[in-house]
Amino acid sequence: MSERIYDIVIIGGGPAGLSAGLYGSRSKLDVLVIEKGVFGGQAATTAELENYPGSIENCTGPALSERMKHQAEEFGTSFVYDEVVDVDFSGDIKVVKCKEAEYKGKAVIIATGAAPRLAGFKGENELRGRGVSYCATCDADFFEGLDVAVIGGGDSAITEALYLTKFAETVTIIHRRDSFRAAKSLVEKAMNHPKIKFILNSVVDEAKGDEILEGLVVRNLQTGEVSEVAVNGVFVFVGLDPITKVFEGKIALDEKGYIPTDDEMRTNVEGIFAAGDVRVKMLRQVITAAADGAIAAIAAEEYINEKFNK
Repeated sequence: MSERIYDIVIIGGGPAGLSAGLYGSRSKLDVLVIEKGVFGGQAATTAELENYPGSIENCTGPALSERMKHQAEEFGTSFVYDEVVDVDFSGDIKVVKCKEAEYKGKAVIIATGAAPRLAGFKGENELRGRGVSYCATCDADFFEGLDVAVIGGGDSAITEALYLTKFAETVTIIHRRDSFRAAKSLVEKAMNHPKIKFILNSVVDEAKGDEILEGLVVRNLQTGEVSEVAVNGVFVFVGLDPITKVFEGKIALDEKGYIPTDDEMRTNVEGIFAAGDVRVKMLRQVITAAADGAIAAIAAEEYINEKFNK
């Protein structure tokens, strides 16, 4: 038997990758999605997705992610759990090398997404998983009836702070500015919530505790005043870093590591496309990731038709 060559190999099983899988398979292409962690990506760790159209009922990230994966499977998308360690985009047939196997495709869609950025305070790494967390959906129930803090001022920070109120006794939002990047509706909801407190114009300098987190050292950026906040947990939401290290030297990346594309999700390498949070863009949301994935799949289909006379 000849070695299998997929039409499209998709790296990453978040909303962008799942959407690309759906659109590619609906076009009768042979599509493979490679995911090293949880299908759904960051969306699968988000408690509520009230801003995703059509998801009023059961609008949780895990539920939406499962529906998207199942829909792609129904149209024939193949899925594997594996981790990409190297790629070769130099030939007409693209090679994706993983820990467990090697996969080949006529086109590749990179949908690896972005990972939560570290805040950079002392003790952050040492107490990670012992009070320091980056996923409220994953860890909220560990802090039932306890006091927690959230670092950040964007949509993710405020959304997860509101989610944490279902479990924690109090939630203190620590933000380096006096205003928020988050949607006004979210901020208003947080401001009016009895369990939520705010420490503004401040940063966390240190997480204190021997085996588990016991408190945070907080510094006011305007006055320089340093104080300690007693909390059992801290959830960090200060931004994202693109997951593109394996592609360094293989395709063009910008100064932050994101992948530049044109409107059809094409990178600077023929047959290689990028979709979702991993690419240079203004808005990183589930809806924009899904749209990117659909466009990338259609563009990849057109490329395959032209290149291989399919």
